[in-house]
Amino acid sequence: MSTIHGTTEFGPATARRQYYSPLEAYWDAFCEWRKRERLRTQPCCLTDSELMDIGITRGEIDFVASNPSIDPTDFRSS
Repeated sequence: MSTIHGTTEFGPATARRQYYSPLEAYWDAFCEWRKRERLRTQPCCLTDSELMDIGITRGEIDFVASNPSIDPTDFRSS
């Protein structure tokens, strides 16, 4: 006869998916790339003064498109 000592708790479900085919993984990566490209091209159409109004420079557009959760103004010294 066996006795169980302790309990096992269930952790939160993760958002990471298991890919069963390489095609699905490539398609998801392609869709993410297209989304980043759209985010990058929209601010490129703005003028420099419009970019200053929202707090970024033309050189920071790629950074902001690649890292939308990071605020580029945190890295400025002035």
